[in-house]
Amino acid sequence: MSLITTSASDFRAALPEGGVLIGLDVGSKTIGTAFCDAGWSFASPADLIARSKFAKDKARLQAVIATRATAGIVIGLPINMDGSESPRSQSSRSFARNLLDLGLPILLWDERWSTAAAERFMIEADLSRAKRAERIDSAAAAHILQGAIDALTI
Repeated sequence: MSLITTSASDFRAALPEGGVLIGLDVGSKTIGTAFCDAGWSFASPADLIARSKFAKDKARLQAVIATRATAGIVIGLPINMDGSESPRSQSSRSFARNLLDLGLPILLWDERWSTAAAERFMIEADLSRAKRAERIDSAAAAHILQGAIDALTI
């Protein structure tokens, strides 16, 4: 089903019962990815995709999605602290529209604080700066996806 929404309930209605979801933290240089289990209990960081031309990015995403029976996509939506949208928000919405032909429902999820939360967690885990830099986008994608699946299972 081709759907882009910010509503967890609309996204939930478009999904089969359970199924793996992919979370994306779309940046200008990289796309962090994460997957959750089919029961929507926990999200885990996955591959980091270096950005290039959109066609190549999409092909890499399709390959990553094909590795699991993916039922839907959750994309982080960068919202300003005052709740307004920014040019980055519009970029994420455009990215989502360009993925519609994958045939999977897409949820745009408020990603405020996701990178900060992921960074804090990695500092607490005593990861070096180099390791944090290498893993931050996929960790943020996992944080975004975890927030979404928590809302889907309420």
